[in-house]
Amino acid sequence: MERRPYGTSGDRISVIGYGGIVGMDETQADSDRFVAEALDAGIDYFDVAPSYGNAEERLGPSLQGRRNDVFLACKTAERDAAGARRELEKSLRLLRTDRFDLYQLHGVTTRADVERILGPGGALEAFVRAKEQGLVRHLGFSAHSEEAAEALFAAFPFDSALFPANYASLLQGVFGARIFAAAKARGATCLALKAMARAAWPEGAAHDVPKAWYEPIRDERLAGLALRYTLSRPVAAAVPPGNIGALRVALRTVRDGVRPLDPDELADLTRLSDSVKPLFPLD
Repeated sequence: MERRPYGTSGDRISVIGYGGIVGMDETQADSDRFVAEALDAGIDYFDVAPSYGNAEERLGPSLQGRRNDVFLACKTAERDAAGARRELEKSLRLLRTDRFDLYQLHGVTTRADVERILGPGGALEAFVRAKEQGLVRHLGFSAHSEEAAEALFAAFPFDSALFPANYASLLQGVFGARIFAAAKARGATCLALKAMARAAWPEGAAHDVPKAWYEPIRDERLAGLALRYTLSRPVAAAVPPGNIGALRVALRTVRDGVRPLDPDELADLTRLSDSVKPLFPLD
């Protein structure tokens, strides 16, 4: 498994991350099996959040005895200091660890989110305090808005941004470039979401993909091209859609390293991009 630097910290993380949502609503035995499979394949970057149902309850036991082998990231959607601290302590307990390698503000989207986080009594105060206490090593955020990401980077030296770096949004030039630029200007790491997403589900449509609010690319070759396109950008790692099947496709894609797309492959991916409405920016 290829590993890339996480900033200048000396940490190197696997280019494929394990999204904790993979274990949500699974049996503990299946969660243990999925985590073991990921570790055996070389994945050491794990990402989870309280909003992923019972994912923390499953992942904590699955990592027992292997905690020191992984770069463990968690998040909070709380915007005030008290709520963020409360959720941090609960996540540490559920994940059976005494620290997170990365703690992130989750899904920052609006200017109001940013103002609340940065203002008096905002979540950033809890983040800074937790780092001072050794409960977290790095501070970051996930963002669904370029404006929000730029505002956070302008206000504080966050170590990383986790955001949708999707082929269609990037090829069509509608989302992502500004976050890459803001991260580069500050020496921050970029982590990718939605690399293998095709498009939003049609309104009211029934679908057979649990734990995904969007339609993944179902053709494995095209999904692999989309993932490789994202990983050809200045991205340290990408977290696939939250099911074990997508994770296995990602692992097969990078098994022999992350190859850049050749002209024919890029043309195929561009045709796919031209056929869809990008997931981001959010309407």
